[in-house]
Parts: sequence; C-alpha cells; structure tokens
Amino acid sequence: TGIADLNIGETACDPEHVEPLPFVHIDEPTISMIFMVNNSPFAGREGKYVTSRNIRDRLFKEIETNVSMRVEETDTTDAFKVSGRGELSLSILIETMRRQGFEFAVSRPQVILKTGPNGETLEPMELLVIEVPEQYVGVIMERLGSRKAEIVNMGTRDTGVSHLEFRIPSRGLMGYRQQFLTDTNGNGIMNSLFDGYEPYKGEIPQRVQGSLVVHETGETCAYGLWGAQDRGALFVGPGVPVYEGMIVGQSPRDEDIVVNVCKKKHQHPCLRLGRGAAARAADRPQPRAVAGVHQRRRARRGHPRIHPSAQAHPLQRAAPQGRIPQKAKIVLFSRNICYSLLRRFMV
Repeated sequence: TGIADLNIGETACDPEHVEPLPFVHIDEPTISMIFMVNNSPFAGREGKYVTSRNIRDRLFKEIETNVSMRVEETDTTDAFKVSGRGELSLSILIETMRRQGFEFAVSRPQVILKTGPNGETLEPMELLVIEVPEQYVGVIMERLGSRKAEIVNMGTRDTGVSHLEFRIPSRGLMGYRQQFLTDTNGNGIMNSLFDGYEPYKGEIPQRVQGSLVVHETGETCAYGLWGAQDRGALFVGPGVPVYEGMIVGQSPRDEDIVVNVCKKKHQHPCLRLGRGAAARAADRPQPRAVAGVHQRRRARRGHPRIHPSAQAHPLQRAAPQGRIPQKAKIVLFSRNICYSLLRRFMV
C-alpha cells in the first residue's frame, strides 16, 4: 500500500509532468552523541534489546520519520554517532528507546563545528531568553558571563520580572539548566533557540566540582548514605545496586572522593547486650575460694552467715542428682537468679 522508498521531502508526480515541489529547509544538527552497547558491570539486567544489531536497526528506523536526526556508523560495530538539534531532541530519543526496552550507553554530548569560507572554525549559537525576578539578575549575569554569553536585550516588566536575552554558544548551555534552577530557587524561566553559526568563542571553563565514587560493589543502604551525605550531593537513594567506581554524587571540592554507600550497621551480639552480658557473667558459679571471701566480708559487715547447704532448694537437696522434675528446674533457676542478685548487692 503506497510507494516504497519514498522519503520526506521527495515529490511523487506523473512521469510525463515532473514538477517537484521546493524542498523545505530543515535546520542542520548542532549536537552529536555516541550510542554504544552497554559494557558496564550491570549490563543486561534492565533492557530487553541489548545487542548492537538491535540498536542499529532502531536508530536507522528513527531517521525515516525524524528529519532532524542523523545517524552515522563509526569505526567499531558497537558504536553509532547520532546527531540532533539540541539536547532536547536527543533526550527524547534516549527516553523513548529506554521505554521500548533498549539498553545502551551514551557519551557526553559534543557540538558540531564547521569550517568557514576563510578557514575559521565556526560553532553553533543560540538565542537564550530568560525571565526571572529582579533579585536574581546579578547571579544570572555572572554565571552566563563565564560561559561566553553576550547580552542582547534587557528589560523589566510591570510585575517586577526581568526579561533577559543572550546570545550564547550551544556548548555553554550544556549542564546549565540545573544550575539555573538552583540559582533562582525554581523561580526562573529559560528558553533557547538556534541562532546560526559564529566564530569559535574560546574555551569555556568546565565544572570545578569533583565526584563521589563508590568504594565497593553492592547495594546502597540508608546507613551508608547517611554517612556519605556530608561529603556532597547524592544522586541515588537506598536499595540501588552500584558497582565499584560508579559515580553516585557530586563533591563540593575539585577532587573525587571515595565513599562507602554500601556500609551497613553491624548487629553484633556484644553491641546489643551491653550491661546484660556483664550481669550474666557475674551470675556464673564462682570458685569455692571466692565464695569464702564473700562469706567473710558478710561476717565483718554483720550479716548472718549463709551455709552452702541452706542456699540449695529443698527439691535439689532431696532429689537424686540428674532427676529433678522440669517444673522444679524452673523454680530452681528463678531462685538461683534471686540469690545471685542478693550476693551482688549485699557484698
């Protein structure tokens, strides 16, 4: 049903009257990422389609309907270069494939550079529009200034909200959205639009914070996370499988910190018994020499002397050894505890 191998932008017409329609201009991709087979220690646990053949078929099927995407094969069969218009388009593709059961890994996004007519390097630029309360304008100007942004327009509305427009390189916006929400306490609105190519603006400072790296393979627990939360901002919660070397948080320092988020609180019997263990140790039968010392101490303090035969229960004195009834054993046990407590507090 229909014509095979007909792509977007092509015109189907009568062979005797070939009059193709003018092709609609489509913006070229500005950012690229590498989609590769997942090679982490937890590979194959979550997805249904994990092989390079499955990923390749899905990516080439995407470009049949998504005209803004470009897919290129690399030197290896396990990786593919995917280009799109901005981070949003690539994020939508990644999330769609994840929900469809694909498991894969992606690289850090990179901007697509061009060469100008005079041999200069050109990079994509974007028009950034921001609306924030007036008290946050200073911190926004400071943050974007370090990212090579140039202000184009600035104004204040009747409601007290400031309207800012910048021209900024596309690579300067990478990773800024979360920082923007933090600086404005969630009160700001930010939108960007592709605005052509300009000469390369120079190096942009990268993040200066380090990472929180997992110490051992295992599963995170609340006790380990509680001890690591003072080291920085955590990305995971309790009950999450992690492997050695995995990044689970952001450190405020400029170096990586190794944390043990799998550490558990050991429930050793000595930790739970406490004073009860010492009490039971004092209740143990003491040697005859020690018992004699206790008797002499009691005599010096004016307490009556207790004969060893009087300390025994009548059933214990009357019954043969090893033939005491079960109920009598319980009585003897409780009486022995009472005598031991009396000895402890009266001596």
